[in-house]
Amino acid sequence: MAFLGGLVRISAAGRTDVGRKRAHNEDRIFVGKQTWVVADGMGGHAAGEIASEFVVSSLEAIDTFEDLRSSDVIDAVGAANQRILDHTRAWPESAGMGTTVAGLASVKVGGASHWAIFNVGDSRVYRCQGGALKRATVDHSETEELILAGKITEAEARHHESRNVITRSIGSQPPPQVDLWLLPQTPGERFVVCSDGVTSELPDERIAEIVLPALSPQAAVDDLVEAALVAGGHDNISAIVVDLWADADAEPEEATLPRVRIEEVS
Repeated sequence: MAFLGGLVRISAAGRTDVGRKRAHNEDRIFVGKQTWVVADGMGGHAAGEIASEFVVSSLEAIDTFEDLRSSDVIDAVGAANQRILDHTRAWPESAGMGTTVAGLASVKVGGASHWAIFNVGDSRVYRCQGGALKRATVDHSETEELILAGKITEAEARHHESRNVITRSIGSQPPPQVDLWLLPQTPGERFVVCSDGVTSELPDERIAEIVLPALSPQAAVDDLVEAALVAGGHDNISAIVVDLWADADAEPEEATLPRVRIEEVS
């Protein structure tokens, strides 16, 4: 639990599970004070878990920054990308290792606290507000491109032959573009950060049924992971739930900026 800027209270919880089919968990999560991250690693010889650890540790390092900025998030992802490239040069057997990343950070913009929502790959962030759940990120995957082109539906994408093919990942050269959105913080909202071990098992409607009720972040995370296991648990499963609550005794911040999307290359 963290108190940021005296205005709001943030509570969060996370959980990762190997699932029912995999021998190793290549997912890594970080539940911090102002950064919350899920990374889904890929690659043989334990390389996937190394890649996901690199990106999570890079983002964990900025969790202590006094005035975290969106550029710090971009830089941390870029640093992780370089660490993975350096590792593959030193250990050729790990060639092809990489990871997705999705996350949420509380950053300062114009002196006010905002959310930075970011992703590379097909791990996702959802936003819950006003009794509705909506995706806050766009997958970097072949099936997402087919959906956007109108060639397949969301339901068809869940069973498509290219459902596991991502088009952007950490550990590539040139460095991947990081999608990052900035949102003003609104008390009462909830965010869900998860790997495709959740979304490949559960449609958005089912995720909404689980996380929208007024459960604690830990209860919501546990129910989400358990539901993905019951649905098959074919992949590693990771999820974080972050809630923002009003602090009635605090003085509000004055600056509020509209939603902005930033696309930068690390």
